[in-house]
This record gives sequence, C-alpha cells and structure tokens, in this order.
Amino acid sequence: MGMLSEFKEFAVKGNMVDMAVGIIIGGAFGTIVKSLVSDVIMPPIGYVTGGLDFSNLALSLGKGLDGKEVLIKYGSFLNAVIAFLIVAFVLFLVIKGINRAKEAMETEKKEEEAAAPPKQEVLLEEIRDLLKEKA
Repeated sequence: MGMLSEFKEFAVKGNMVDMAVGIIIGGAFGTIVKSLVSDVIMPPIGYVTGGLDFSNLALSLGKGLDGKEVLIKYGSFLNAVIAFLIVAFVLFLVIKGINRAKEAMETEKKEEEAAAPPKQEVLLEEIRDLLKEKA
C-alpha cells in the first residue's frame, strides 16, 4: 500500500472528517462569541460602570527600550475570560441536552426490551402452536 493511499484512508476516516467539521464550527462559534462579548455584553457593563471599556484597561509598566509604552492589558484578558465562560456554559448546555436525549433513548430501549418476552418463551410458544397444528 503506497503512502498516498494510506494518507487517503487516514484522511477519509469518519473520525477525521468529524473532527475537521468540529474544528471549523468551533472557529466560527468562537467568532460569534467574541462578537457577543465585545459588542453585546461588555458595552452595557461599561455603561453601568460609567463608560468603562474593559478592552482598554491596562496597567502601564513604563516605556520600553524602543520608546513605546509597555502595558499589561488585563481588560483584554477579562474579555477573553468572559468569552471562555460563555463558550463553556453553552457547551455544558449542549452536552447536558445530548446526555438527556441518550438517557431517554436508553430508557425507551430498556422498556421495549422489558416488554418483549424472553426468547425461550417465544420459542416454547412456537413449539406449542406447531404441536397444536399437528394434533
């Protein structure tokens, strides 16, 4: 098997394709969350705090060797933490929903299995019916 065919088999596997789709969707979702945080959530918080824009919050350490201001941009970090919390919460809700759906399906499957008689009983009934037909 050549290297090209091995790579093709690896790249086309279901898990690889699923992972690629997940990464692409995750990147797009990250963009949406970033916009949600910076454009929707942070402006009202800034308004309540008197016009404070978190993304501009920084601690100055002075001027660097190149003459530029050296800043610790903790406001951007706060925005990133809020974005992370939103993503984590949404993923929690999605996984919780998936787990509930799985539990419901498993419960339904168990109920169906419990409702069906054991195979032995079914076979015995079939044998009984065949004996009745012969008699």
